[in-house]
Amino acid sequence: MIVAKKITVLLAEDHVVVRQGLCSLLTVDGNFTIVGEARTGRQAVKLAQALRPQVILMDIAMPVLNGLEATKQILSTDPSARVLILSAYSDDEYILRSRAAGAIGFLEKQTSAEILLKAIHEAAKGNVFFSPTVAKRLHKTQMKRLDRNGLPKVKGASLTSREVEVLQLIAEGAANRQIGDELGISIKTVEKHRQHLMDKLGIHDIAGLTRYAISAGIIENRVQLRIL
Repeated sequence: MIVAKKITVLLAEDHVVVRQGLCSLLTVDGNFTIVGEARTGRQAVKLAQALRPQVILMDIAMPVLNGLEATKQILSTDPSARVLILSAYSDDEYILRSRAAGAIGFLEKQTSAEILLKAIHEAAKGNVFFSPTVAKRLHKTQMKRLDRNGLPKVKGASLTSREVEVLQLIAEGAANRQIGDELGISIKTVEKHRQHLMDKLGIHDIAGLTRYAISAGIIENRVQLRIL
């Protein structure tokens, strides 16, 4: 008898309890092998590149690098990667941005275990999959609401991937030196990115950049509290 090969999965979720629950669910099912666990978007990118799992189950609200930006970076180095978004937030903006980032599907965290398992199977086959409630709304959404980077349009500004990374770290309260260490760039380069952000967005203080990051879905309103 031929034994079906298990689907390899990378879990990217910063909440330990949720991650443990997902591990338990997939392990009990018996059709999956969890090859890695990431608690930040940056870890997710590194593990995806190193492990090449068949499916990456990705949360959106991740510290250091949000899940949508992590998805874009993963796909930029491995276009065949299959990222399945699993989020507590299912606003149209998040769904649109997940599609723009290249995710193969989008599930709400309140979805049933049965649908989640089916979604991973479909993603592993290369099939697009959205939870039923999300699928019903997809045809009503318009991609023209986003810029070419999948971010909400603001005063014609278009942020680069690196600028989004710097913006998230600024909004999370990181100092220039911390940002430089995290991204492997000099403090001068961080300062240049910070200035470019302010010029592009017409925002000239940290509080304003943080509010923009929240409104654009780059960070959650409570991210700073989680990281402290």
